[in-house]
Amino acid sequence: MWISVTLQADARKAEALSDALMEAGALSVSIEDADAGTEAEKPQFGEPGHLPVGLWDHSRVLALFDAGSDIAVALARAAAEAGFDVVPPFTLEEVAEQNWVQLTQSQFDPIQINERMWIVPSWHDAPNPDAINIELDPGMAFGTGSHPTTRLCLEWLCDAVQPGANVLDYGCGSGILGIAAARLGAGDVLGIDIDDKALEAAQDNAQRNNVSIRLQHSREPLDTTFNVVVANILTNPLCVLAPALAARVAPGGRIALSGVLDTQTDQVIAAYAPFLELRVGATREGWARLEGFRPAETGGVR
Repeated sequence: MWISVTLQADARKAEALSDALMEAGALSVSIEDADAGTEAEKPQFGEPGHLPVGLWDHSRVLALFDAGSDIAVALARAAAEAGFDVVPPFTLEEVAEQNWVQLTQSQFDPIQINERMWIVPSWHDAPNPDAINIELDPGMAFGTGSHPTTRLCLEWLCDAVQPGANVLDYGCGSGILGIAAARLGAGDVLGIDIDDKALEAAQDNAQRNNVSIRLQHSREPLDTTFNVVVANILTNPLCVLAPALAARVAPGGRIALSGVLDTQTDQVIAAYAPFLELRVGATREGWARLEGFRPAETGGVR
């Protein structure tokens, strides 16, 4: 049994209160938007070099304590340390012991990408045995098929990958896009990521799905061109990588970029304009997929 404590705090003191609660004996602490689920909710998207300016004006600090803790003493100590005159308003809730593995698994069902493809957790049977069923469990690396950007890329791959094509998945995460490309008939698939743990996860997932994909760290040199290039990362790194990623598209090849908010498409299109012409191919839940093509006849822009 644990005790979950939820305290109200403004942006100026929420982080200090979070640190003080950990010092006072909390097992874990998180900060959320107190207005989440209302019209006042303020989503925050952090990117390298462009992190959120601050926390929410109305923040909610959640702390988990062991059931034997003296909650009153811990809260008084943390509040004083964080600069509060009195303990902020709070609520308590008992958290019972549960089968956390079973609870986590219950939150993930098979995901249908389209008529051809499903993403199926290992504890589920494939809803359509005749479809391309990619077995993938939630893990440390991004990419379970549930995020709108991943689905946008998977839908595009179903159209873009021709038998024998060579495919680059830049920022491969769990390897889901590269695995999908291999299952769609790609002849050679290369996944690249900045995170060694992601590369390990991608290798494990590829083996589980009985496909072979090559994997390498982003620091390693790359000078090959590809029929199909896909990158599902974030706007700022996509812009920085524009010259490098555009150069990887072979004549007659196609590229898709995602991890881009609807409001950021012009920024990415402008970054790639000197190399390739991009257009918005599809959108989903506030996210966009940008697509480009390098003509076979000249290798120039279109």
